[in-house]
Amino acid sequence: MTRVTETLAITHLPSPRMNDALRTFIDVLPIDLALAARQHEGYRQMLARAGARIVVLEDNLAHPDAAFVEDTAIVLDEVAVLTSMGTASRRKETRGIEPELRRHRAEIVRIEPPATIEGGDVLRVGRTVFVGASGRTNLAGMDALEVVLRRFGYALRRVRIAGCLHLKTACTALPDGRLLVSPKWVDSQDLDGFPLLRVASAEPDAANVALVNGRLLADAAHPRTRDLLCAQGFDVDAVDLSEFAKAEGGVTCLSTLVASQQDDAPSDGGPLVGPAIG
Repeated sequence: MTRVTETLAITHLPSPRMNDALRTFIDVLPIDLALAARQHEGYRQMLARAGARIVVLEDNLAHPDAAFVEDTAIVLDEVAVLTSMGTASRRKETRGIEPELRRHRAEIVRIEPPATIEGGDVLRVGRTVFVGASGRTNLAGMDALEVVLRRFGYALRRVRIAGCLHLKTACTALPDGRLLVSPKWVDSQDLDGFPLLRVASAEPDAANVALVNGRLLADAAHPRTRDLLCAQGFDVDAVDLSEFAKAEGGVTCLSTLVASQQDDAPSDGGPLVGPAIG
C-alpha cells in the first residue's frame, strides 16, 4: 500500500444572512440567495472537475460571510494556522473549520488579537509566502505568521496593496511559477524576482484565480483574462460567481485547499471526510 497526495477543498454553504456580509470597496447590492446557492454548487462541481475531493461545512450559517472559508485558515504541508480575522464579527468562524483541519494536520497554530491576518491575504508559491498588507492583515499578524513559517523553512514576503480587499484579489499563482496580477491594486516591486502576467486591462478584478492540480479556476465574469490564460496554454475552467462578487468574494475565497496524504487502497465507495459533493 502506498501513500498518495490528493487535494481536499473545504467549502462552506452560503449563509441565509449573506445580505449582511461585509463590504469595503464596493457598493451594497442585494444578493439573490437562491442564485448564490446554485452558483456555490456549480463552484463545487468545478473543483471536483479539477480533481479535488470536496468537503462541505455548514457550522457557520449564522455568520453572513461564512462562505468565504479561505479567510479562516492558512494551510501548509506541515501545519495549519487558524487566523485572527481583521473584523471582530468574523473571528468565531474559525471554530467551524478547526475540527475539519484537525483531521488533516497534526499541528494547529492559532494567531490571536491584536494581531490580525486573513487567509485571503496569504499566497504561497513554493517556499515563499506572500502576505498582503491590507485593512484585514496588520503588521503584528504578519510577524506572528513569520514566526511559524521560519520553523518550517518558508520565507515571508510583505506586499503592499491598495484599493482592494485582499492580496489574492490582486495577485494569484499560475502553474508555471508566474503570478497573475492586477497592476491597479498591487505594488509589483514587492513581487520582484517573480515573473508577472497582467490581467486584461478592462478586467482589473480578474486576478483572483485558483490553482488546483495544475488547472486554473476562474470567474466567468472575466472572459478576456480567461482568453489570455488559455492563449498561454493553461487549462481554465470558469463558473458564474456574480452573487459572491457582490460580497467582495472571488474564486479562491470560497475554499480552503488542503494537500492530504491518503492510502492508495480500494475504495468502499464512502466519502473520505464529511459529505462529499460533485
